[in-house]
Amino acid sequence: MFGLIDEAFETGRQTDGTVAVAMNVNVTYISSPEPGARLRAEARCVAQTKRTATYDIKVADADGACLQSARRWPIAPESPSPSLNPAGNYQ
Repeated sequence: MFGLIDEAFETGRQTDGTVAVAMNVNVTYISSPEPGARLRAEARCVAQTKRTATYDIKVADADGACLQSARRWPIAPESPSPSLNPAGNYQ
């Protein structure tokens, strides 16, 4: 389920074209989903500076029961990584 948290963050943080990498991610696994359950992840920026931010991310099942809670602290590098092309994608 960490992949779902990661995708929610990527969608919420990097849609403006900036590249950011995680400084820290803290995940609390509250309960496991039922097999075949449809899950929803939501990322919300709760604080942001020029280079850093704080995101709260929740993963819930179809009934709205929280299964995971995460806090992620990304940082935007001062210069792009050499492994990124001009569009910000990994080569």
